[in-house]
Amino acid sequence: MTEHSFGDFFITTDKTKMDVVAIHDFLSKHSGWSDNIPFERVKLSIENSLNFGLFHKGKQIGFARVISDFSTIAYLGDIYVLDNYRGQGLSKKLMAAVMGHPDLQGLRRWILLTSTADWLYEKYGFIKLPKPELYMELFDPNVYKTSKETTEKID
Repeated sequence: MTEHSFGDFFITTDKTKMDVVAIHDFLSKHSGWSDNIPFERVKLSIENSLNFGLFHKGKQIGFARVISDFSTIAYLGDIYVLDNYRGQGLSKKLMAAVMGHPDLQGLRRWILLTSTADWLYEKYGFIKLPKPELYMELFDPNVYKTSKETTEKID
């Protein structure tokens, strides 16, 4: 577990501090990339990832997670900072914590899917795919709309 404090803010990888309800709310209602994702899917994704929570006075205001074998490759996803906290350099702090994490050093490849903030990710060495013809994907944009989990109530 790592933790970085700066002023009234801190970033931690401690899973027990992640506010799964707040993360689910953002991802399912405000992200645009995980609309309607079931709560249990978010919870499971956090359990199986290296998570970075950004907090202000104890309230979670940002998040990023990494899926990796910690040897050759990492996927960076679900990165956000709440609107009210943008423009303060917090995204840069969050990215610096992710990219500087000791378990994520020396990887051959990082993967990131984004339609926003290219300028931020480019500062950390991310580039557009130089050979997009080498990449393939299996993508189901309706998976959360048709999933039984979506219609089940979470208590």
